[in-house]
Amino acid sequence: MDVMKTHGAFSWSELTTSDPAKAVEFYGKLFGWKVEKMDMPQGAYHVGKVGDASICGIMSAPPGADAMPPHWGVYVTVTDVDATAKDCVKLGGTLCMGPHDIPGVGRMVVLQDPQGAFFSAITYNMS
Repeated sequence: MDVMKTHGAFSWSELTTSDPAKAVEFYGKLFGWKVEKMDMPQGAYHVGKVGDASICGIMSAPPGADAMPPHWGVYVTVTDVDATAKDCVKLGGTLCMGPHDIPGVGRMVVLQDPQGAFFSAITYNMS
């Protein structure tokens, strides 16, 4: 199964933290991850790898989110992010951010379920 093409599959994990460099060092040593740094418009993005497989991202909290504690977020692959966002709201969930495009990656949205858990949904550009 290709999790980046399978609707409903968990496909990516991402750590948002106040100190990405310390997180890269910690998780690299703890799990033996290789980490590659990518320069992005909003700052450095670190991609954790097991062998050649990219398995997660590590980044700084976005501007204006100083009160947000460090946390791991998950992404679930969907065939249509916009439809998923609408369905989430119809089912009692909350639209927190997006949907919006991530150049070169796909389209994503941050949602919250009725019990308060946050998650992201994404449709990857597979072209």
